[in-house]
Amino acid sequence: MKRLMKIKSLLTLLFLVLPFSFMACNKDENLNASGNTENELQGKIENEFQGNVIIIGAGASGLAAAKKLEEEGISYQILEATDKLGGRIQKNENFADFPIDLGAEWIHEDKSILNYLINQPGNEPNVETILYQPMNVQQVVDDLIVQIPNQEMVDYYAGYIKEYKFKRTTWYDFINENFAQSVEQNIIYNARITTINYTGSQVVLTTENGTEYQADKVILTVSIGVLRSNVISFNPPLPEKKISALQDVEFLPGFKLFMKFSDKFYPDVISFETRSGEKTIYDAAYGKESQDHVLGLLSTGISAQEYYLLGNSDAIVDSVIQELDGYFDGLASQNYLGSYIYEDWGQHTYTQGTWTSDFEKSSKNLNDSLDDKVYFAGETYNAHGIAPFQEFYIIRGSVQSAILSGYEVVDQILE
Repeated sequence: MKRLMKIKSLLTLLFLVLPFSFMACNKDENLNASGNTENELQGKIENEFQGNVIIIGAGASGLAAAKKLEEEGISYQILEATDKLGGRIQKNENFADFPIDLGAEWIHEDKSILNYLINQPGNEPNVETILYQPMNVQQVVDDLIVQIPNQEMVDYYAGYIKEYKFKRTTWYDFINENFAQSVEQNIIYNARITTINYTGSQVVLTTENGTEYQADKVILTVSIGVLRSNVISFNPPLPEKKISALQDVEFLPGFKLFMKFSDKFYPDVISFETRSGEKTIYDAAYGKESQDHVLGLLSTGISAQEYYLLGNSDAIVDSVIQELDGYFDGLASQNYLGSYIYEDWGQHTYTQGTWTSDFEKSSKNLNDSLDDKVYFAGETYNAHGIAPFQEFYIIRGSVQSAILSGYEVVDQILE
């Protein structure tokens, strides 16, 4: 089973978006999918907080927080630095005969988590999913590619994790339908925040074009990479303990690459040994009932940095094709259709990385608010601040952890 741990990276793919690991809550006794107890739902009009809230970032956590504020009747706005919502949850519908997840792709849990996130009963979500258990898996070690026996794969899925993917839709569709559509009227696009001043009774936010916004509370959902880059200045400055907590969390550069071929000459998964991060090539059309043959590459950490040295996406694609030719006797070059998508999250101005991990090294200071005025959601909200959960095991960096963090932070504000 030691070899199987090398393919763990595939089963914990992406992004996305996002925070940490924690155990999910009994809906009847603790949190429901909106982050409320039943008593709180019945008495939400009794919330003491009556001010306005600004959410920075229209990714999964920001949209979830907005939906909860909308339901509670709290005034809010969302300031989004780009011209689109979703953050690291994006899709492409033109490349293949199925939609491509450019960011977050896997449902890192049983499919019933989808109902839990939107407070719907039952275990069967109202969207088609695929049980993701590829059996044809190969591993590259020291430039040699070997087949992992089927029984080891069976044992792996039985003993480690149960995963799903969307069959005909994407995470973007789920987020858009269940969150964005009810709050998008309150999103201001192309509003890149450069200064957060929380010295006064209200927080003053300034954008790069000089526009100012004021709020009683702010929910900050930007990535660890953006916070580390200091593109947002704080007044007063971030406390040293917060800066140290941000530095402790692993947040690696990386990208996703999708290539189209005329024939399927490859296995379901090719896993690579790497000194840091991960490198996995996978059949993106697995279980999709697709006529197209699309290979995906997820590269983070050292492998991504090595690819970056090649200079541009065309050179990266050429290098990957050459690698595949070496493993499959030139079949990659023979079948490559010359079409690819390259989504570089690591060098994107508004993400500057892929997703978080290593939360064992983080402290509760990561999600401490600033003077009870500026709150942190998404990947800056770690396991120390979340309620104990019993129904689900929430994977670090997953979309569901981002959504639940948005709910949880709103609960803090309303308390």
